[in-house]
Amino acid sequence: MLDPKVLLSIKDLPLLAKTVVDGFMNGFNKSTVKGPGLEFSQYRSYQPGDDLRWLDWRMFARSDRYYIRESEVETSISVRFLIDASASMAHDDNGIVKIDYARTMAASLAYLANLQGDAVGLYVFQDGGLFSLASRPDPQHLKRFYYQLEQIHPSGKFTQPMGYKELFVGAGRRELLVFITDMYQENGEISKLLDQLAALRHEVIVFQLMGHNELTLDFNGASTLEDLETGATIEVSPATTKAYKENLQQYLANIRMELLSKHIAHTLIDTSEPLDKALRDFLKQRNAI
Repeated sequence: MLDPKVLLSIKDLPLLAKTVVDGFMNGFNKSTVKGPGLEFSQYRSYQPGDDLRWLDWRMFARSDRYYIRESEVETSISVRFLIDASASMAHDDNGIVKIDYARTMAASLAYLANLQGDAVGLYVFQDGGLFSLASRPDPQHLKRFYYQLEQIHPSGKFTQPMGYKELFVGAGRRELLVFITDMYQENGEISKLLDQLAALRHEVIVFQLMGHNELTLDFNGASTLEDLETGATIEVSPATTKAYKENLQQYLANIRMELLSKHIAHTLIDTSEPLDKALRDFLKQRNAI
């Protein structure tokens, strides 16, 4: 159910998100995802003055003693999705385009967040600008979220730090920031963004998307590759392939260490793989707040 090629054939984004989450939950502990409102916590013995509405009559029938069902209010949070929509996100790996994978991931995670009563917001970094859709928890807002996701078409370069100010206007409470990107940057602009996000003391999780052909440098015999953002080209040969793979491993290790030092969760996603890893890591981070 979570195979990317099968999923991306579904053009209706709300249906796609529901399909992903339902498929994921079939093999997962459903109690991990709770709805909003009052959640059962424990039983305790009845005390004079307790509200009789909370008496558990089934427990009384079994034990001939009065018990009160204690509940606790599950707190909701704001989950803001940050989407890299620069030109490099148009990268195609055997029919799977990064931005389509990112769109599917964001829609599915937002659907999960909405199930938990969380507010969701959207911020899109594209061609030097920043589109923002403030966080709200209602289902109608989720429809707006889906609509704006569908409007994303990668172009240009990543937004420079001076355009980040809208990210720092919030209600002052802790949030979960989900950043979906390929970490392609020319002058450290993404690293600067993550520095500022880490300083806000929110929980931040970075999903780094890479095509399988990027990870293996397997482009079906192509002899020349072109950079989607700069137009620079490089000749492919056995020597460059070996050097590329060695440099890539060092590059990915550096990213992991950099984000670890900022206390930012990082997950590398191969776009040829199912979405299970992203969904599990999202739930882990969400439930840690």
